[in-house]
Amino acid sequence: MTKPLLATALLAFAFTSAAHAQQSFPATLSGHAQLPGSTFVAAPSGAAEHYNVSGRFTGQEGRVEQLYTNMQATGLALPFPSQPLQGFSGIRSLGDNRFLVLTDNGFGSKANSSDVILMFNIIETDWDTGRVIIEETVQLSDPNRMVPFPIMNEATPGRFLTGADFDIESIQPVGDSYWIGDEFGPWIIQVDNTGEVLQVLATNPGGTLMRSPDNAFALTPNPGAPLADDVRVFRSGGYEGMALSEDQTTLYPLLEKPVWDSNANAPETIDGTPVLRMFELHTETGEWGDTTRYYPLESADHEIGDFNLIGGTRGLIIERDSRQGDPREEWADNPAEFKRIYLVDLNRTNEQGVLEKIAYIDLMNIQDPDGIAPRGTINGTFNFPFVTIENVDRVDESTIVVANDNNFPFSIGRQQGRADDNELILLNVEDFLNAQ
Repeated sequence: MTKPLLATALLAFAFTSAAHAQQSFPATLSGHAQLPGSTFVAAPSGAAEHYNVSGRFTGQEGRVEQLYTNMQATGLALPFPSQPLQGFSGIRSLGDNRFLVLTDNGFGSKANSSDVILMFNIIETDWDTGRVIIEETVQLSDPNRMVPFPIMNEATPGRFLTGADFDIESIQPVGDSYWIGDEFGPWIIQVDNTGEVLQVLATNPGGTLMRSPDNAFALTPNPGAPLADDVRVFRSGGYEGMALSEDQTTLYPLLEKPVWDSNANAPETIDGTPVLRMFELHTETGEWGDTTRYYPLESADHEIGDFNLIGGTRGLIIERDSRQGDPREEWADNPAEFKRIYLVDLNRTNEQGVLEKIAYIDLMNIQDPDGIAPRGTINGTFNFPFVTIENVDRVDESTIVVANDNNFPFSIGRQQGRADDNELILLNVEDFLNAQ
């Protein structure tokens, strides 16, 4: 949209002023629990014997069938027996210390995750002992052939979905079903409470089809050829966060990275600020809404990790850099710097639909006066120095839950030379939640 120069300058000034006016609030650790990274579940009944092993394709030289062959910097080696439960990439609080958590696609890419079956879990946390209990595991399948492209298990009776089919990153319970945001398509998937696919929706807001290079229908160009017009979402830039309205009628899928702006020949910005698109999807009809909002990043190399509404139109969004390791310990080559949770309101945007950042907490500066954390507290200050922090939700009026995606067995954020666990923390942030 073209605007007069003066109006554009005033808008940019107003937006910049709002950005500088962000309020920083303290966070105090009130609970810590962790699920060991080396936590596995059996392949589901009806799955091929092939799925009794996972991680065959994670090495540089292709398939490896011998267990524990591909040694990692963490001291662990793949392939593994059975299925990894690791990698929480979406969370919803269910009350009574129970949480719905979504397990990531496997080992980080479409190419190396075909022997991992997609799943979500119901877990219970014992904050007194720091234990995480797995109540229920639900694996995803497509027995009724609702997925619009050939899946890895196309010709098998169970038709279980794998990490080569979808990269699931966000989840919302709606009635007796679950809606899941994917990065490969990016797709929106609805499944029933047994994990069977009910529908798969392409990203088509306003009639504009948007695909990533990993979309099954995207035509990968030859070297030097221009991208197809509908390939506008970057690889690993799909739906990392997806909030749900209180009445469960509207989903708000949020992309992890800016889309490609073909006019500017660059990732999308508004008045020089990199932005992420937030769409609307109606759960009753499966139709896309007309409104697009924009989340402004503090830096072009940042990404979001999760997005949940916490009451009315107010919501929490994780924004993070791609660094890991505690800078205070001086062992990490590229230590974590920027790990924040922002408070936003869907009704508080500028003329161009860019959200105002009302307030934030700093996950690299969490107070732990009671020494609750088993690791990560130095001189009363705890931090969360993980490369991918992908879970946030409100637990009650003063408390939120935050968790990492540990990218097992690759990420090393908490302790030098040791694969990360799935850590869940409770934070007392009452003033932050009430910020105006």
